[in-house]
Amino acid sequence: MITAGIDVGSLSTKAVIVADGKPVGSGIVLTSPDTEASAANSMNKALQQSGLARNDILHVTGTGYGRINISFADKTTTEIACHAKGANAQNGLVRTILDMGGQDCKAIRCDEQGRVVNFVMNDKCAAGTGRFLERIADLIDCSLEELGPMSLQGVNKHLPISSTCAVFAEEDIRKLIRAGEDVNAILAGAFDSLAIRIQALIDRVGTEETLCFSGGVAKNVGIVTRLEKSLGLKIFIPIDPQIIGAFGAALIGWESMQ
Repeated sequence: MITAGIDVGSLSTKAVIVADGKPVGSGIVLTSPDTEASAANSMNKALQQSGLARNDILHVTGTGYGRINISFADKTTTEIACHAKGANAQNGLVRTILDMGGQDCKAIRCDEQGRVVNFVMNDKCAAGTGRFLERIADLIDCSLEELGPMSLQGVNKHLPISSTCAVFAEEDIRKLIRAGEDVNAILAGAFDSLAIRIQALIDRVGTEETLCFSGGVAKNVGIVTRLEKSLGLKIFIPIDPQIIGAFGAALIGWESMQ
């Protein structure tokens, strides 16, 4: 049985195809103003990778903030349920999931079957989201991919940056840039403040067994390294953490067809 999941996020749209519960293809595209087209484009990429045709897909589950706009989805469900299901399927020991996307950050607790038992979300502030990292990259004029490694290189002092508000944090960064502080040290201070904010969110649901980090921000080695140090544990990072929500959506659809 072949099913698909499509996760329409604020920054990117992801599609995953599973056959008998195993992933066989995936596709990622930037989310455009036309979320329906973004969903279709990500699905086409996943179909190309899997070698399947559209009529091979028996069921499509939509998730993410733009899920209501996927007209060809057979059902929709929350990204919280999808990330829990997908992370637990990747690693059966996972009981806590940290999902950091473009516009929000969620800490999720699940049971041994990947069903949500508790979750908390960040407040409306952009701190702790992919958008905030984009703004930091713009401020220091570098790419998102460079941020993590730079924050770990040659840093010999701690620069305090606000962890309570994205606006305050950006102003702190601007002041430090104007003062001629080292860019790597500025990034280290920014990521230290992010780690404090994220850990407070995780502490509200509690960590049990294995912690999985999903979402695009999980690719940032600077944040992962600091969280592992502050939490005192090794974080499980899926092969591609960005598609975990879509993978979970496909699994939920597959289970509903059983």
